Amino acid sequence: MKVAPYIDVAAVWPSSGRHILASHDEDSIVVYQAYRPAIGRYAAMNGHFGGEFSFSRMSWIKPNFLWMMYRSGWGTKEGQEVILAVTIPRRLFEEILVAAVPSAFDASKHRDTDSWKGALAASEVRLQWDPDHGPNGAPQQRRAIQLGLRGEMLRRYAETEVIRIEDISGFVAEQREFLGNPDKLLVPAETVYQPDVAAAANVALDPFDLGSAT
Repeated sequence: MKVAPYIDVAAVWPSSGRHILASHDEDSIVVYQAYRPAIGRYAAMNGHFGGEFSFSRMSWIKPNFLWMMYRSGWGTKEGQEVILAVTIPRRLFEEILVAAVPSAFDASKHRDTDSWKGALAASEVRLQWDPDHGPNGAPQQRRAIQLGLRGEMLRRYAETEVIRIEDISGFVAEQREFLGNPDKLLVPAETVYQPDVAAAANVALDPFDLGSAT
């Protein structure tokens, strides 16, 4: 996992709007999940999800490390002690974005609440935009994406198309000590991820000039 000083990466992140911050390259992207030890350790040891992992429930993935830290209390919340960095194909992630249906009614996407409810019930991907958070949990103006998977999309993510699963709980515990001193904090080297046009439009990304970012 490539890491960088928080103060360096945060300086080039957009301060507001809907953006996907992620560690990614031309072929893959990293998303994060947090589980109790029985599930998280099985996944890291075997390179796929199984054991006590439930394929009958929706499973949420988050490409933004700090949003995962906020949600899991930096790995201190019960049932979220094991933090996983899951690498998946970029093409799969973009399929997920295209299939996503917002958790809340959006009049720009559906003509009425009945059509939205029907789309939500049929979709294997649920979309939420939430306030992003700084290392200490302070809410930001920028929004962070999370995506709920179920059905065949969940199986593809968890079993058949996953590239790598890494237990980064040790790294998280080390960096938790620097929450009061962000100048020393290291985080995954995330930049703004820009998917193809169809995926970006479906999840209502705000425009961003990548400049020299990758």
